[in-house]
Amino acid sequence: MNFKLRERLRSFIVNSKHVMNVSYKPTNDEFKKTAKIMLIGILLIGVSGFVIGVIVSLLISGTVSFI
Repeated sequence: MNFKLRERLRSFIVNSKHVMNVSYKPTNDEFKKTAKIMLIGILLIGVSGFVIGVIVSLLISGTVSFI
């Protein structure tokens, strides 16, 4: 068991070093583009959740009928 834990820890350290060697700091332009895309995604998810919530609450309260 101790050997397996040691091997897993060694593998984690090797993989972490690999990730650090491959990664780089984004440029200002890359960061701004990524931030804009993430903001648009968050807003779309929030708006769609709000719309679904309003529709469900209207259906439950009986205000809207499809007949």
